[in-house]
Amino acid sequence: MNIKNYLKSKKDEIDKYLESIMPSENKYPSEFHKAMNYTLFAGGKRIRPILCIAAYSIFKKDYKKCFSYAAALEIIHTYSLIHDDLPAMDNDTVRRGKPSNHIVFGEAKAILAADALLTFAFETMSGVSNIKPKIVQKAIHNISKASGYSGIVGGQFVDIDKEGKNEDVDIPTLEYIHTHKTGELLKASVTTGAILADATNKEYKHINNFGKWLGLTFQIIDDILDEIGDENKLGKKIGQDSINNKFTYPAIYGIKKSKEIAKKYTQKSISFLEKIDKDTSILENISNFLLKRTY
Repeated sequence: MNIKNYLKSKKDEIDKYLESIMPSENKYPSEFHKAMNYTLFAGGKRIRPILCIAAYSIFKKDYKKCFSYAAALEIIHTYSLIHDDLPAMDNDTVRRGKPSNHIVFGEAKAILAADALLTFAFETMSGVSNIKPKIVQKAIHNISKASGYSGIVGGQFVDIDKEGKNEDVDIPTLEYIHTHKTGELLKASVTTGAILADATNKEYKHINNFGKWLGLTFQIIDDILDEIGDENKLGKKIGQDSINNKFTYPAIYGIKKSKEIAKKYTQKSISFLEKIDKDTSILENISNFLLKRTY
């Protein structure tokens, strides 16, 4: 399989689905809807929804059944990016090669747009009627945990709390930040796919472990790219972690060692896929692709 073709194909499908469910900018209040759509359609790779689809497809073939959840994962991710970019948070003025949401719409409107996206994600998931209610409840609970205090928000809080306090941060704290701020939603992407496809408890456990190490690797690569990436490809300024005195893998281990760790964790994540007696090659290919990504 050509993994780049697969990623593009699924991205196109997800984009089309998102366009079909997001509020129209032609309807009142138009400015509000524009703010909600602005960052969502600014050129994201759709990694989280694609991971959800790929995990679902291991167990069942009718993957379009999970589109509401796949889309919700991307919507939640987008809300978090809008908040991350705010002056009170990471203070980034550029996202995906375009001015950040708050630069275009102002801080107050950006916050409200992000709040609306988060809420809309759960509206989208809870409106599904083609999946058993028990599975719907389990999937929503799974994504809720990854989005809240035990996931994105908790990781971001500790990240901000420890900013500029490197002497107070140890490796377990660094791993907490990475696995929660970034990793939990990535893990939830694959585990939600497994839940929706009614995977067995044993299969779910292996997918969960795969997602854990994939998520940590993803953030390590993000840290590396923030140091040595191409701004044109990344669509944002590099070197921000150093400017903000962030505690990252490159800051501790250097670039070379961080790359070695990321490779080791990728191999570890794939080792859990090998325990599943089904075709998991798509997730394995995505893992290797993400390890080598340059944006």
